[in-house]
Amino acid sequence: MLLTKKQSAAPGAASSPFVHSLRRGLSQALPTMDRRGFLRRSGLGVGVGIAATELVLVRRARAAEGSAGVDGSKIQVKRTVCTHCSVGCAIDAVIENGVWVRQEPVFDSPLNLGAHCAKGAAVREHGHGEYRLRYPMKLVNGKYERISWDTALGEISTKMLDLRKASGQDSVYWIGSSKHNNEQSYLLRKFVSLWGSNNCDHQARICHSTTVAGVANTWGYGAMTNSYNDMQNSKCALYIGSNAAEAHPVSMLHMLHAKENGCKMIVVDPRFTRTAAKADEYVRIRSGSDIPFLFGVLYHIFKNGWEDQKYINDRVYGMDQVKADVLAKWTPDKVFDACGVKEEQMLRVATMMSENRPSTLVWCMGQTQHSIGNAMVRASCIVQLALGNVGKSGGGANIFRGHDNVQGATDIGPNPDSLPGYYGITEGSWKHFAKAWDVDYEWIKGRFASTAMMTKPGITVSRWIDGVLEKNELIDQDANLRGVVFWGHSPNSQTRGLEMKRAMDKLDLLVVVDPYPSATAAMAAMPGRAEDLNPNRAVYLLPAATQFETSGSVTASNRSLQWREKVIEPLWESRSDHMIMHQFAEKLGFAKELSKNYKMQKVRGMDEPVPEDILREINRSCWSIGYTGQSPERLKAHMRNMNVFDVKTLKAKTGKDKETGYDLTGDYFGLPWPCYGTPELKHPGSPNLYDTSKHVMDGGGNFRANFGVERDGVNLLAEDGSHSLGADITTGYPEFDHVLLKKLGWWSELTDAERAAADGKNWKTDPSGGIIRVVMKNHGCYPFGNAKARALVWNFPDAIPQHREPIYSTRPDLVAKYPTHDDKKTFWRLPTLYKTLQDKNVADKLYEKFPLIMTSGRLVEYEGGGEETRSNPWLAELQQEMFAEINPKVAADKGVRHGERIWVSTPTGARLNVQAHVTESVGPDTVFLPFHFSGHWQGADMLAYYPSGAHPVVRGEAANTGTTYGYDSVTMMQETKTTICNVEKA
Repeated sequence: MLLTKKQSAAPGAASSPFVHSLRRGLSQALPTMDRRGFLRRSGLGVGVGIAATELVLVRRARAAEGSAGVDGSKIQVKRTVCTHCSVGCAIDAVIENGVWVRQEPVFDSPLNLGAHCAKGAAVREHGHGEYRLRYPMKLVNGKYERISWDTALGEISTKMLDLRKASGQDSVYWIGSSKHNNEQSYLLRKFVSLWGSNNCDHQARICHSTTVAGVANTWGYGAMTNSYNDMQNSKCALYIGSNAAEAHPVSMLHMLHAKENGCKMIVVDPRFTRTAAKADEYVRIRSGSDIPFLFGVLYHIFKNGWEDQKYINDRVYGMDQVKADVLAKWTPDKVFDACGVKEEQMLRVATMMSENRPSTLVWCMGQTQHSIGNAMVRASCIVQLALGNVGKSGGGANIFRGHDNVQGATDIGPNPDSLPGYYGITEGSWKHFAKAWDVDYEWIKGRFASTAMMTKPGITVSRWIDGVLEKNELIDQDANLRGVVFWGHSPNSQTRGLEMKRAMDKLDLLVVVDPYPSATAAMAAMPGRAEDLNPNRAVYLLPAATQFETSGSVTASNRSLQWREKVIEPLWESRSDHMIMHQFAEKLGFAKELSKNYKMQKVRGMDEPVPEDILREINRSCWSIGYTGQSPERLKAHMRNMNVFDVKTLKAKTGKDKETGYDLTGDYFGLPWPCYGTPELKHPGSPNLYDTSKHVMDGGGNFRANFGVERDGVNLLAEDGSHSLGADITTGYPEFDHVLLKKLGWWSELTDAERAAADGKNWKTDPSGGIIRVVMKNHGCYPFGNAKARALVWNFPDAIPQHREPIYSTRPDLVAKYPTHDDKKTFWRLPTLYKTLQDKNVADKLYEKFPLIMTSGRLVEYEGGGEETRSNPWLAELQQEMFAEINPKVAADKGVRHGERIWVSTPTGARLNVQAHVTESVGPDTVFLPFHFSGHWQGADMLAYYPSGAHPVVRGEAANTGTTYGYDSVTMMQETKTTICNVEKA
């Protein structure tokens, strides 16, 4: 971390991105103090750290909850969940007379064990932050002016309807949020569906879409298989592309406990991180060379016969072909050439993983954000399958998600190629949801431009820029995008910032819905190129409530759901996201269809859908991934009784909820999905996916039969004897439907009502849940079948993962050996360049002009696009400058000293002015930039372009202003971890 204390500066001056609030009475000289002095002077000694006096205060508050304090004030304690990363840390908020005055990490939480990171310790400020967007605003003559909600909703809706009439439903694009709770994420996908389009997406596209696609196509579900907690049972852990100590700090508690028990830790990263500092073995690889590394490890496993032969025979398809490919292509010399790791270290890693089983494999965006991200993910899966680690406690693929609800938003939110629960957008899926929504299918179909568009995946959020800028004849929809709604999304988290600015300027309508205005507001107001500016463009900012100002469920990375209580009422003129959706639907003419299944509650005299009712609709529809057993009542009981859940297994050995009498015995904390069947079935949730050592009614399972029963004459179902504990069927079997139940003689075990509902249906579309009940409870089988995992994924561009050089590479010799894909016209409505652009880059010798690999990542102080956390004075104090890490050799060659200003230039024409952090953490070939910054644009402070009073305290260059073109061929994941740049002294 680079920390530079400001000596003095005028408030708001361009030279000082750190500005303390005058309200807090802090002088400009105060930041020169050390941390302890700063806390003492500002009165923050209690609340930022874990202080004994704080615990006493909260205990007293809980004891007095609902009663009057000594001074007559009303004291309450509300239990919520941190809104930053995906660990799911629980927080108790102390409320006095409606004001959030104190907070405490929940010591009973099995997930965070009473711990906070810096961000978690500062979430109270997120709710009460003074830099929030306070009321609706409109851009008028380059400045934001306050308007009323009625005016904003009316004008925006009118413009949307005008665009719909002139250019069709698909001309408006909806960017959802991984900060929305599950209910809001689900409701937004329903909202866009009833608008009549699939043009929607959210942050998961640009962080873990390659994970979801790669993992789901390997063994069935696109999610983390085990849990942070279960890592305490691991004997070895390999982190690749994951800096958990900064990105998921509290997760490291579980890893450190594992190390105390003898677990070996391997960290693979181009950069020596805080996580690497804890490793038994640190491996520096060249960014983008994950497959050479992983298959280099696999080479030694295969060569020495360390693979789990029985496991592979019983539970894996295609490993023989992978083995032949690896042994032929990834000999130690080729591995060293491609990723820079010597044979002796590769052998050490393979030995550690093989001799210390169960071993787990952890990855994050360092692996996913590449133009071959899907292949990298599958290479990680194959390593774990070869070692027999999947479906075992202490093993698995522990894939740490970024935002607090990016898992839930992915599962049931606004994806352009699926309805909630990954149901797809085929006619059958639409009919399933039409029934769940109690809306006529033909009416929904009539809302779309055509039946073809109803079943065509929308544009991805990573490519909305091209939806605006690309030639119309090359886009697979009637019109280019003309309106974009940023609903809780940071534009600086996306690549190609210069082109994004051009796309924003060309729009007819740009709407930002956010508690903080995000970089979108400043980018939209900042003057651009005259030829790009649409003179009729309208820009609006709408203040959304934070997750502390509403209630709802949130899904942690381990798939556990938690219920957030409403901590405070919405501040200023902010409104909850689901209220805004309902109000837009009223203006757009489909509120009745959107909200007909929900009761309304009054908030400030306005109708707001009840979140519990939205969750119940999710429970009635998302059978496919088991979002059906987590009723609001069960989740709330878990939140009240965290103390009964085991820290390692997440299982409640005993315990009754005093409020409802609900027996928690046997439940796993948060009912991690899949939690199958109706809530009444009382499935306990699935702590570790695909675990055959447990009965399915105790969270056990097997690999999913989702890819047919045979391939090229080879059986795809599990071998005889490979089944979940206690299953009546001890061979492999396909997924269950009404036909299979009838053949097995189990149909009679359904009730009369269940038979009527289930006839003609499969387990995913049976609205009664009867098929699931009979299959699981009566016969111990898994409703999605029992098959082999696929090491060979025949429906992907590379059935066996292949290394392909990034489109922008510093190694033309490797481009010749490992070229990228041919250009593609994907089903995401847009053409995508690969080889044409890569060949041009080599021909233009960009590797000489930009000889350094530019990569990006997280800091412990900030989160995501950073607008919220950089608007928090207590976090802003920790990291006051945007910087670039450069190796001492590069610094010496460029004549740069530590702390001096440098320009980082990229092939896009962007030039980023940042501070140099000279360190051996990065090698001589790599430049690292954190991606949490915005508010500077190629050397200029954008303060004047933010709404007055709603700007981040710390501003800096956005790394993605300079990142280049490049997208995964399956998911359109953006390439952020491997582009090229140069540096020079400023």
